[in-house]
Amino acid sequence: MITITDQAASKLKELLANQEEPNMFLRLFVQPGGCEGFSYGMGFDAERRDDDQIFEQGGVKVLVDASSLQHMRGARVDYAKSTFGEGFTIRNPNAVSTCGCGHSFRTREDAGHAQPCDTATPQTSQA
Repeated sequence: MITITDQAASKLKELLANQEEPNMFLRLFVQPGGCEGFSYGMGFDAERRDDDQIFEQGGVKVLVDASSLQHMRGARVDYAKSTFGEGFTIRNPNAVSTCGCGHSFRTREDAGHAQPCDTATPQTSQA
């Protein structure tokens, strides 16, 4: 199960309303890389694949492929604003180590493929 907070759902609905395709999903995924071994990614997708799990909360449909779900089971997606900025955050109970910016992680079972951080290029795409 992936949890989407009310704040994240509200922001996602706002972003989805600006898309040309009316029935978009939010796709969450994990990819190799980042300074801790895995990086989070998110973006809009119009197609559901055979191995996708679908979660619906707050009027937002979220797709997670089977491979990513094994690293994100129980995660919570939130949206926060502060004096330093705003954005989506992922709290992942499977992560045993995260980088300082929170965009990459590793799990107890899998260290992934760590790469040096590049602060000029974000490791994830924001929805």
